[in-house]
Formats: sequence, C-alpha cells, structure tokens
Amino acid sequence: MDQDAMANPAKTASPEVVEAAGQELNNALVLSPGVTLTLGPESLLIPDQLVTKPSRSCLPSLGTKKGTPSSIPYYTILWAETSEDRSWLVVDYAHEDSPHHLVVRNLKFAVPAQTAEQTDDYMIKWVESLLKRAYGTAVRRKRAWVLVNPHAGPGGADKIWDKQVKPIFEAARIPMTIVRTTYSGEAVDLAQVLDIDNYDIAIPCSGDGLPHEVFNGLAKRPDARRALSKIAVCHIPCGSGNAMSCNLYGTHRPTLAALAIIKGIPTPLDLVSITQGEERFVSFLSQALGVIADLDLGTENLRWMGAARFTVGFLMLVLQKKTYPCDIAVKVEIEHKESVKRHYRERVTLGSADVEASNGSGQSRACDGTDADGCPTTSSSPSPSAAVDDGGPGLPPLKYGTVMDKLPEGWELVPYEKLGSFYCGNMAYMAPDANFFSAALANDGLMDLIITQGDVSPLKSVGLQMAVDTGEFFDSPLVTYRKISAYRLIPRNAGKGGYLSIDGEARPFEPFQAEIHQGLGLTLSKNGCFEAPGPLNWDKVTTSERLLA
Repeated sequence: MDQDAMANPAKTASPEVVEAAGQELNNALVLSPGVTLTLGPESLLIPDQLVTKPSRSCLPSLGTKKGTPSSIPYYTILWAETSEDRSWLVVDYAHEDSPHHLVVRNLKFAVPAQTAEQTDDYMIKWVESLLKRAYGTAVRRKRAWVLVNPHAGPGGADKIWDKQVKPIFEAARIPMTIVRTTYSGEAVDLAQVLDIDNYDIAIPCSGDGLPHEVFNGLAKRPDARRALSKIAVCHIPCGSGNAMSCNLYGTHRPTLAALAIIKGIPTPLDLVSITQGEERFVSFLSQALGVIADLDLGTENLRWMGAARFTVGFLMLVLQKKTYPCDIAVKVEIEHKESVKRHYRERVTLGSADVEASNGSGQSRACDGTDADGCPTTSSSPSPSAAVDDGGPGLPPLKYGTVMDKLPEGWELVPYEKLGSFYCGNMAYMAPDANFFSAALANDGLMDLIITQGDVSPLKSVGLQMAVDTGEFFDSPLVTYRKISAYRLIPRNAGKGGYLSIDGEARPFEPFQAEIHQGLGLTLSKNGCFEAPGPLNWDKVTTSERLLA
C-alpha cells in the first residue's frame, strides 16, 4: 500500500475536539485545529489544507508523489481503522491511477494523545459510520476461496492476481485461501470437497471456464442446493471472453471487478441443467452450436490474441456460409420480441432509490425483480422452473427428464436444414461489447434463445455481427429471439465431428437437453442485477399495448 498523505497535528487537543467528544455522532471528526474529516453525501471530504496535487518533481521532498484528493467516493473506500493505541487513523481506498485500473492508497492521520483520550468512543463510532456508508448492504470481510488459473486466456493470471488484485482484497481485510490450479477440471474436484462453512465467496481468476468448474463442483455435492445457495461464485477476469465479469460488474478489467466483488450484493442466479448421454451437469452462461460455437472453440489456436480472436474467426467463417442441420424441440414461454420486451420491462425497476444509492452514479439500472436489494418483482410472467422441488439436498429433480428419455409431451422436434447458429444464454454479455442476450435477467427462471439461419449473404452476416455492437441485434429480422424454459437439440452429424460449446467449454458433438432452475445459484453483482442495458426501447410502451390497456 502506498502512503498517500500524512497529517501531523499539534499535540494538544482543541476546544472543538473536547466539545465534539461530548456530543452525539455527527458527520465531522475533528482531530486538531484545521484537521477535520467530514462524511459528505457521497464521499469522505478531506480538509483543503491537506489537499495536494501529484508532484512532478523527481525529488520526493518537494511534494507528495501521488497527491492527496479533496474527496474519496464511498464506493472506493476499502477500510478504515485506528491503531491499537489510537495514535493513528488510516483510511485505505482504491484510486484510479490510469484508465480502468485501480491501485491501493491510504490516508494516514496522527491522533494526539489528548485527542485520543477525549474522543475515543466518538472516533470509533465515526469510523463505523464511514464503513457503513462505504459498504451499504454489502457484507464486509467476506471469507474468500480464491482459485487462480495461470493458463487463463493469453496468460498472466498469476501476475494479475499477485500484482493488481490481491493488494485490493488485502486492503479490504478479506480473509483469503489461495489455490493455483494445475490441470483442467481441478476446480470441480476441489469444490466437491470444499468446507463451505469456512467461506462466503469463491473467486476464480480466469476466463469463464473456471467459474463453470466451480459451479459444477458445487452441483456434484450431496448437499448441492445448500452449497450453491451459500457460496457466492464471483469472477476476476483474466481470460479472453470474461463474460461473467462483464454481466455482474460491467467491466472486464481485473481491478474494477475486484472492487465490485468487495462491495458486491448477493444475487440469486439461474442455473441450467444439461443432460448428455448419462451425464448431468450445470451451465451458468450459454450453450451454442453453429457459427458461435465454431468461433468459441475453433479459434483456440488464437488465444494469444485475446478477445480479437473472435473477430478474426468470424471473418473466416462468414465467407464459408456454413450451415449446421439439426432437429430442435423447445419449451417456449414467451414467443414474440415485443412480449419479451414487455416481460423485461415488468421485471425491472426504473429509478429505484435503493439502486441509485448503491450505484452512486445517479443512473438507474435494469434489475431482475426477485431479490430484496432494491429490485422488487412486478412481473406476472411465467417462471416454470420454480415448480419442481422435492425438498432434497441434491440438485432439483428434472421436470422434463433427460435427453435419453422419450420426448416430453407437447414437445415437437422441428427440423432446421440450414441453421446458422443455435445460441441459448443465461446472461446478457458473452464478451466485452457482445451483448447478444440483451433481455436476459439474472433470475427470472427463463433462458434466452437466439436462432439464425446460415444461408444468408456474407454482407448480411457482417451486418448482423455489427448489430451486436450497436445494440440492434435483438430487433434484427434475421434473428429469432424467445424466452424458453427447456429444449432438446439433436445435431444431424452427431459423432462425426463438430463444435458444441457449453459456457465456452467443448462438449461432445452429440444430442443434449437443457432445462433451467430459477435462482439455484448465488453470485455477487454490483447492483443486484446484470449491468447490460437491455433491448433498445425496452422501456417504451408500444401502440398495441396502449390499445389493449
């Protein structure tokens, strides 16, 4: 930690200190004449005489190298405490020293002996008040189980953790157990035997593969439901996709994600059961077959490029006009795009005072309405996955059976001769700036399904990809977008080679079935919901809705 500033007040207590000690707690902490810390509406205010600009001199004696700010936003305050002998008051905070990158700094104030004696109780209460403003409803000092994948994405996860992220967690006084994974699938084995009573959160430092492993390790336990509802699975982005971090924290930058986890709000998360052959496992992010799967898995040799590998891979596939014949049966809950928008609108709260207070930006967020963190439910839309619950400790029973069973009653296999992409999502962002599932909600008990045809011109394919960046993908006539609760997919060329991606992980190119479980998992999010902005004009009432009102 860098010492950002130090105040050395006089050794005698001022009349203001004596008076303050006998009063009820207010927003000001007077340490000495001219040294008063104030709890402002949105930030900790620093006395003007202590405020300095960063020095450009190479001689440290001519200025404070990092400078002292005039205020510190509560969201960035990591910890505050006095020394055991009450002679020092220290405030640790996260400072943006370059765009999208945070470092730990601290303010350290000397407390004269007489001041400490006369204001001891008051100072303790003032520090507690500061921490309450800094954390809001978030739990402090969450016990963390950290998993670092040294081979994530283009590499460097070890360095990212040690140099950038770990100091931020240490400054927030978070107890940590750190494990470095050595082989693929190790996190599944470790999560199966984890003593869940010793931890509150799991923090994979990786791409999206390690969170997938942690969720599945917890899901394989005899006490799966308790484990999945107790351990909040988070994400420090160190991979090439980093979708989980983008959705929960609105960033793929490691230090910004770390701060969001420290201040994170518990958020129930839908999980999807996948059955393939005799196996059952869970998905938290997406399932893909077709162009998207080829992009995800067929560009593994380009991992060194980071997220750019998806763009390069897409351009290579566009010219091929490849199609993926298959048969699909879907349990549709919301069929049309306008109805999907209406469901989305019913499930969010605009201008929530609680959300704006916790966000600190004055921007309202679109929040799924099933939690108690400023995102109340207003929807009467279906959540069919909540109906099945045998009360057992393991995973919930499957409402529609497995892929090996007879096709569920009422389901119909529909042939797709020229499928371009089958893409089913449980989150909105699939990568930075790739908001494919803009109507996705954290725990509405529904998956978002996109189907595109593969026999479109290269020009239209490029335009469709560009529509993802502009937010117009949802409304494209080339895209079928539905809310569903379950499906079965049978590739025609099963067993003959092909890509099937589950949460970005390769699976056998064989038939599989999926169904969703509402709020089965737990995570931490920045605002109790996804950070994606939603479909274009989702908050507008259509003419047909006005006529039917």
